[in-house]
Amino acid sequence: MTQIAAQLYTIRDHIKTRPDFEASMKKIRAIGYEAVQTSALGDISDADVKGITEDNGLTICNTHVAFADLLKDIDAVIAQHRLWDCRHVAIGSMPPEFRAGEAGFRRFAEIANRIGEQLARADLTFSYHNHSFEFVQFGGRTGLELLLEETDPRYLQAELDTYWVQHGGGDPVAWIERVTGRMPVAHLKDMVMLPSEDGRGQQMFAEVGAGNMNFPAILAACARAGVEWYAVEQDLCQGDPFDSLAISYRNLRALGLH
Repeated sequence: MTQIAAQLYTIRDHIKTRPDFEASMKKIRAIGYEAVQTSALGDISDADVKGITEDNGLTICNTHVAFADLLKDIDAVIAQHRLWDCRHVAIGSMPPEFRAGEAGFRRFAEIANRIGEQLARADLTFSYHNHSFEFVQFGGRTGLELLLEETDPRYLQAELDTYWVQHGGGDPVAWIERVTGRMPVAHLKDMVMLPSEDGRGQQMFAEVGAGNMNFPAILAACARAGVEWYAVEQDLCQGDPFDSLAISYRNLRALGLH
């Protein structure tokens, strides 16, 4: 099995119903993916998600779970992951109410640590997926540094997103090295500059290997850091998102990722 997974947020408009989900999983498997990360699913039962992915030879390697669901009924989250044979739980972002300042980041870290401890007792991991707002500075320390330093590595791990680290002014390779042993899943996406009317260029999401980021170095750092799964995600695609996932998959295989 390859370590490359398709993050389903990329095809979020194509997984809103059971028939659409089934058709989409066939397309994902036909590209070559053998694993997916669930995110942005429509009204599809957990049992159907399990059956359809399994029927198409797809492993659910990781999830993005709503923060509200983790607070409301963590036992249901644990049961869902056991049904899916999935060890890795992640949250896609910090809710807006925690982002206003350092106190909010600290409050979120405290809650996330408690959630992660509960999940760890069920033999599940809990990871945080960053965007770029976490690179705000609090007394010379970024919000992401604060979040990781104020939590126990056993209870909160990193799901670094290469694009958003770059977008926030960070060095993806340095950050990957920084979370060695603390990142079971990495999010891979590339960045390209497109022409703009003002002549300054416009940052845009790109297929992995089709942009300006140093993916040979990024993948080497991920290997050293002990990454188990490489989840391909593209927030916005210029064309068909399945075509984008296919381009990223082919490029990653060409770069030696298996």
